[in-house]
Amino acid sequence: MPELPEVETTVRDLRPHLVGRTILAVDVDVARMVRVPAPDAFKQGLAGRTVRALERRGKYIIGTLDRGVLVAHLMMGGSLRWAEDTEVPVPYTRIRFHLDNGSQVWLVNPRTLGGVWLVERAEDVVGKLGPEPLERDFTVEVMARQLAGRSAPIKPLLLDQSVIAGVGNIYADESLFLAGIRPERPADELSPRELTLLHAAIRTALETGVRLRGTSFGDYLNPDGDKGTHQEHTKVFRQEGKPCLNCGTLIQKITFRGRGTHFCPRCQR
Repeated sequence: MPELPEVETTVRDLRPHLVGRTILAVDVDVARMVRVPAPDAFKQGLAGRTVRALERRGKYIIGTLDRGVLVAHLMMGGSLRWAEDTEVPVPYTRIRFHLDNGSQVWLVNPRTLGGVWLVERAEDVVGKLGPEPLERDFTVEVMARQLAGRSAPIKPLLLDQSVIAGVGNIYADESLFLAGIRPERPADELSPRELTLLHAAIRTALETGVRLRGTSFGDYLNPDGDKGTHQEHTKVFRQEGKPCLNCGTLIQKITFRGRGTHFCPRCQR
């Protein structure tokens, strides 16, 4: 967390507040969260820069400036919050961006695992990401090429950002349930029909997450401080011990490759 739907929601919410605004100053409370360049250079490099565009790539937020690019990754529990200048920062606010209209954007990150980069090109940070699963050019054939010849279980591959960008633990579990595929299945054993089902399931799971403004398990909040509502509609994620919505079998949770993994033992084969 956050995954593609949460980051997409963040970008859409922040875009009206940020695009066209000039960053006057930056406060950094946790220096290690500034990945490139050094914190002082980061602050100096952003002062006076105007935001021209705000986009998402995978789980990364990309702010195109009049000179350079600001990239942010929220990591576990992280969020970006918009606030008026008079508001007191919420707990765990690690970096504050002061804008020319008196508003602020706060990078909130309890575990301080997130990071920010000020670089010449976004590709310097996100260049190795796989295809975007909600783009029109993400076809079944593209996904099949990404998985071709891979004997690893399908769930860890879905979590590999170089294979498909933006999918994390929540939406991998939901996608595999919708496709009727067990998370332990080797990718190279999936049939063409199963690949077609999985492709559609990934898109459906992510689109549902975006429509419901993300999943607010734990610390994640949207820029306005509200929770998303997808957690109220998950079919398997954190539903262990509850009956499957399709067949009534109890949803199971296992630890697989170090990640909590939820599935229906009857519907997923």
